[in-house]
Amino acid sequence: MKFLSLALLASGASAFAPATQGTSGTELLSARSDLEALATASNPTINYYDPLSLADSDFWGQGEDATIGFLRHAEIKHGRVAMAAFVGYCVQSNFVWPWSMTQAGDSFPSTDLSPEAQWDAIPEGAKWQIFTVIAALEIWDECGGGTEAHYMNGRKAGDYPSFQLFRDNVHWVLDLYDPFGFNKKMSQETKDKRLVMEVNNGRLAMIGIFGFMAADAVPGAVPALSGLAQPYDGDIMAPFAANFHLFN
Repeated sequence: MKFLSLALLASGASAFAPATQGTSGTELLSARSDLEALATASNPTINYYDPLSLADSDFWGQGEDATIGFLRHAEIKHGRVAMAAFVGYCVQSNFVWPWSMTQAGDSFPSTDLSPEAQWDAIPEGAKWQIFTVIAALEIWDECGGGTEAHYMNGRKAGDYPSFQLFRDNVHWVLDLYDPFGFNKKMSQETKDKRLVMEVNNGRLAMIGIFGFMAADAVPGAVPALSGLAQPYDGDIMAPFAANFHLFN
């Protein structure tokens, strides 16, 4: 609750902070040419490909640069979520924590269940804890940690804010990126190369996790996974199902 409260306060403070413009090769508000360069670097065969002309849009009347910033940040963020989901799916299919999940002594759902069925089997309180943490992290990102510009107004693509404000006002906690400062001296060229790698890995992970879910929900939908799929008869696109609802 302390984290969520501070995130809300930081959100209010950041609303009055001046926007900053960046010049780095990975800045969100660089010209469209930077977007096209990233597309070429990530896939030289296809190059820049925008069949829906999303980059030509004007989201919320903020202009093309801000729209591109939103799209680039969204792709990187969803790629990271997909990578975590893919790894989590593989781990949960083979291993669960050996200790009790609840104070009542209930065990974690068995690996005999598919990862989707494991989610259905955990208590409602555990689901609320997960979604609360996700919401707090999202708020912190949206408000730039109370000190940084919004990703539609100059922050670099995928640059998650530091928790410095949280450390100064609540208690010490590690940053999500480079918590021990190992990459402080990394060159910009290396950072740009790693960004391309991250974007590509995220795209592949999005395909991978949806492949697993499709194979579990529709037998035979992904022939390559027919020997690995774990049939699931629930509503795979309804995380609030299975006795978990926002409104009862």
